[in-house]
Amino acid sequence: MHPALSIVFFTTASGAGFGLLVLTGIAVPLGLVPQNFGFGFVALATATVLAAAGLLSSFLHLGRPERAWRAFSQWRTSWLSREGVLSVLTFIPAAVFGIGWLLFGRTSGFVGLCGILAAALAIGTVYCTGMIYRSLKPIHQWHNRWVLPNYLALALMAGFLLLDLIVRFWALPVAIPVLTLIVVGLAWWTKERYWRFIDTSSAPSTVASATGLGRRGAVRMLEPPNTEENYLLKEMGYRIARKHRLRLRFIARAAAFAVPLVATLVALFAMSIIAAAVAVLSAALGLLVERWLFFAEAKHTVTLYYGAATV
Repeated sequence: MHPALSIVFFTTASGAGFGLLVLTGIAVPLGLVPQNFGFGFVALATATVLAAAGLLSSFLHLGRPERAWRAFSQWRTSWLSREGVLSVLTFIPAAVFGIGWLLFGRTSGFVGLCGILAAALAIGTVYCTGMIYRSLKPIHQWHNRWVLPNYLALALMAGFLLLDLIVRFWALPVAIPVLTLIVVGLAWWTKERYWRFIDTSSAPSTVASATGLGRRGAVRMLEPPNTEENYLLKEMGYRIARKHRLRLRFIARAAAFAVPLVATLVALFAMSIIAAAVAVLSAALGLLVERWLFFAEAKHTVTLYYGAATV
């Protein structure tokens, strides 16, 4: 797929925002993080801004944004519609949770329940986002068992890194950075498994299988359907050179996983806000590269009719 920057930003920012909301909504009612106004304002504001910015970038990517409301009506059959419905619903209990916490100093009872409900809806939103791509059978690089776990793991990783940084302005945490290290390692493992899968699994479609003429011998296209690049090739047949793919994967490994792991480990023993900030900034860069690759490496089956041998 041609990596649209709005979608790259959407999947990265919204994942981080909803991931932070999941952790805040659960940790606050359980008393695992500071309960004061300052921490609450920064944590909830960061989560809301990131989630809303991601959703806005997705909205602006639409060809006819004024018709976006119609997508909400297809929630019975469309993962995209379910994502939209859940993302909007998430902000309702999150708003009640924020108002009860920040204005009335309540984090238990009904207010705490709203925080947990917001966390559940947020993780449901990320789940639906992953399923949008996981459910697309014509794209081999997306229709596999590693896409959804990776989406969830990356969202939680980003949320933990942000929470670890924010909480350090009010407390000296131990459990949070330890959990952050575990989740970063888990996210790295799922990403490596995903890359290994798309590199080693055989392509499910060829020109022979797509045309059904394989039993008659070798099959090749007589001539291409067009003489110059069109919409299909731009949006569904993006090509990235192997050397660039490997280089970008190295950047993603280093920036999204290796540096945050080392920086979080330093922050754990040195109680350093600077190290935690380095972890967040590095992960932000690495996740943008990782998300761009996720789209750039995907190939739609339709490209078989434009010269691709296998997809």
